[in-house]
Amino acid sequence: MLSEALRLIRVFHDLKQREAAEKLGISKSHLSEIESGNKTPSLEIIDRYAKTFGIPASSIMFFSENIEGAGKGEKAKTFIASKVINFLQLIEQRSFSDVA
Repeated sequence: MLSEALRLIRVFHDLKQREAAEKLGISKSHLSEIESGNKTPSLEIIDRYAKTFGIPASSIMFFSENIEGAGKGEKAKTFIASKVINFLQLIEQRSFSDVA
């Protein structure tokens, strides 16, 4: 679920796809395809996320791996990752509510 991890990172930083694409140096359509899971991000794109958002690439990968296992109760780190994901999704919902 790398696509979902990258989308949640963007949402956490309160950026629209267009804004994030500009910061990452890619087109909005490319970013949209990555976030929807239609394209797999290259290591270069993951590195751009790491530099742009100040997150180690290894943490992005760890986060994405734990999104897949979230809710299955595999280990404590999966439980924590699922709570982080839920928190980020709550922030996303509230930011959309504020706009409406």
